Amino acid sequence: MPRTTVVESPGCPPLRALTTDILGLVKVVEARAKPAGAAKVVETWGAPDASRAIVAASLADRAADPVLAVARKNGVVELLNPLNGDALAAVKTVEQAPNDSDAEVDPLVALHLFTRQASDSILGTFIACTDKGKASIRSITKENASSSSDVRPSTTWDVCSGGNVQFCSVDHGESYAMFGGKGIEVNLWDITSYSKIWSAKSPRANSLGIFTRPWFTAGTFLCEDDHRKIVACTNNHQVRLYDTALQRRPAISVDFRESPIKAVAADPNGHDVYIGTGTGDLASFDMRTGLDSYLRIWDTNTRQLLSAVFLKQHLTAVVLDAYFSIEGKEKKKKKSKTIAEDGDAAEAEVRNGKKKKKSKAINEDQTEVGVVDHNDSDGEMYARKERKKKKSRTIEEDEERDSDGEICSPKRRKSGESSKCLKKKSKKQQIA
Repeated sequence: MPRTTVVESPGCPPLRALTTDILGLVKVVEARAKPAGAAKVVETWGAPDASRAIVAASLADRAADPVLAVARKNGVVELLNPLNGDALAAVKTVEQAPNDSDAEVDPLVALHLFTRQASDSILGTFIACTDKGKASIRSITKENASSSSDVRPSTTWDVCSGGNVQFCSVDHGESYAMFGGKGIEVNLWDITSYSKIWSAKSPRANSLGIFTRPWFTAGTFLCEDDHRKIVACTNNHQVRLYDTALQRRPAISVDFRESPIKAVAADPNGHDVYIGTGTGDLASFDMRTGLDSYLRIWDTNTRQLLSAVFLKQHLTAVVLDAYFSIEGKEKKKKKSKTIAEDGDAAEAEVRNGKKKKKSKAINEDQTEVGVVDHNDSDGEMYARKERKKKKSRTIEEDEERDSDGEICSPKRRKSGESSKCLKKKSKKQQIA
């Protein structure tokens, strides 16, 4: 026998949920304990019948007069009271196939009940889509519901020319609808004008040159106030983000595990989505991340974002330095700072020494010349004469040095040529 363990759940806050199944039953699950308690089945509506299996459901969750719509396998759409399970109306949307075994059946696969009410006389308005892509919008009035008369669709159109539709999603403003399925690319429709406004394009081929056939299983609008950003999930376990205002190919495509994704729901915050796979795996994705050139650092224990750095280009890889230490860098910084301070001090000392020498030389010159009182005109004249004498004495000494150098210069002279420097010296002697 395999060893099993029981995980005790802490319970959930007070809530009420309605579930549907393949036997056509609607079950009410409630959790009533405060602050948390176990959820239990409190009611079951309907009788088990596999031919009346429920394939889609939608709830117009309003404070007053809420309505639950369920689409059954036999092509009937029923409107129920979600508070007590009473049947409000039933509409046949798909004609039954003839008894011929070769005839194709086109069952309902998608249903959405509009939350807004055009008037008080209308019980509910819904959009339904079949497997072959025939979409229709119907409005049920209270008179038709009571008389059980046939309700004809107000509008019918084809959302695809081939393939099998597997999901339909309507935006928060209930003006746009998104369709997708097996062999059908995701396409966006304006349901007020019944026109296609955008269609996705298949991703590029892989490294082997193989194209993946489109097979979308679920989709949702990412933001409540922006219908241009949509998230679609595939049978090839991919989560794709499309921005219909920019391009037809996905902006981000992420693989998750190995099983097909069966359900997706958007978080009210506008950037998170929750997905569920066919093997029971549940995950949440933050669609803001991806090819945005950010390096994000997370805490794996608390799952908290620690820091984010914008790096401009698309990133290809990241590695971590396990031997990185802050202490070594701090020591190097302190050492370089000390060396710089020592160099500045030595430079300051040299500058001070030069200043002292300069001031000393100036003082010596002043002592030689003498300090002159500007009020004493005789002293000033005497100082000027002394400076002139000193200057002329210096010039004569320099000239004598130059003449001596010329006398002793080892230049060759031709025979009979007199020395120029001797002539200069004799001339000076004559002047003296």
